[in-house]
Amino acid sequence: MKQDYDVLIVGGGLAGNCLALALQSSHLKIAIVETNTREQLHNSPAGDRALALASGTVKMLEALGIWSHAKAFATPIKTIHISDQGHFGKTRLSAKKEGVEALGYVITARDLEAAVGQLVEQAGIEQICPARVIGIASDEQFTHISLKQQEASLNVSARLVVGADGGQSTVRELLEIEQELTEYQQTAIVATVKTELAHENVAYERFTSSGPLALLPFKQDYAVVWTRTKEDAEQLLMDSEEEFLASLQACFGYKLGRFSLTAPRRSFPLSLIRAKSMYSGRAVIIGNAVHQLHPVAGQGFNLGLRDVVQLAEMILNEAQQGGDIGAPALLEQYASQRQKDHDTVINFTDSVVKLFSNEWLSLAAARSVGLALLDTIPGAKKHLARYAMGLNARMAHVGSRRRA
Repeated sequence: MKQDYDVLIVGGGLAGNCLALALQSSHLKIAIVETNTREQLHNSPAGDRALALASGTVKMLEALGIWSHAKAFATPIKTIHISDQGHFGKTRLSAKKEGVEALGYVITARDLEAAVGQLVEQAGIEQICPARVIGIASDEQFTHISLKQQEASLNVSARLVVGADGGQSTVRELLEIEQELTEYQQTAIVATVKTELAHENVAYERFTSSGPLALLPFKQDYAVVWTRTKEDAEQLLMDSEEEFLASLQACFGYKLGRFSLTAPRRSFPLSLIRAKSMYSGRAVIIGNAVHQLHPVAGQGFNLGLRDVVQLAEMILNEAQQGGDIGAPALLEQYASQRQKDHDTVINFTDSVVKLFSNEWLSLAAARSVGLALLDTIPGAKKHLARYAMGLNARMAHVGSRRRA
């Protein structure tokens, strides 16, 4: 039996489309299955969310030929200002001191998705859309996938299936991969505000007793990600615009002058979700299908793109050598190589959430002293800057290689 595809990617969002672009230079037959139409994806409220792209992520987007199409929609972060509300400790990271153009960039998910989606269409990569996966089964050679496309049923086979279908991953559910869940009892409120003073490409991360407040420079405004307890968030969402802005100013201060809302308030509950396995049979899951993080360090998409690039590198290498790109042994190797990066980022994010959402006097004093010391120790600050730029992990390479 000959398979219909070499790689079938389930999910036509950022992770799935980036993987398809990473593999397009090979002779592998690729297709993307997506439940929503391109118009539905574009109009989704989730497209409003601001993504913080680390410097390392930008390098990967450059290698994939994406960044030149997305950069015009992105706002550079030149400085990051970190502080702890009510305490003296603070630290600053500077792109100039690190010798880079920017520590990172801010872009809406919608703008980046549009750029990536357009490149996928231009590349002529097959898209099965709208369609949903209703069954997956692997044998020794292939994975067999049952699809529902409107009223029609479609059965296809592939050497490898990649679940890039987000936090509510159907692929993960069909593979019966369990998840570990940590509820933070927090809610993130997202909004966009205009400030009286220009942002000058400075991002702010302010830790408070109920969670962090991030202001990310976005075009001429600031994208706000404000973490509160569930109860506080419910009240803030019910408050009038004036009451909400007064609370936000009380938390941040008037360093940037007065705020005014330029986009509606939205909210989403915060938790740490992690799949107990990254693969099963001849299927592997990546990105949000594997891990969903607290937004405190803005690492979610950055971690997911490293999944994409690492998997693409391994698929291309195996294809060039004439090997089996869907072999469970290869997927086990992929999972093993990604484990350390996942552990590091997830543990760091989880620790920051717990450390900076606590008002015990001893911890608050330690935080304040730590931030103050960090601002005066070049080596420590450089290490933090590399972490913020996403340069602490090994970079996979998929940009320039021969066709497999």
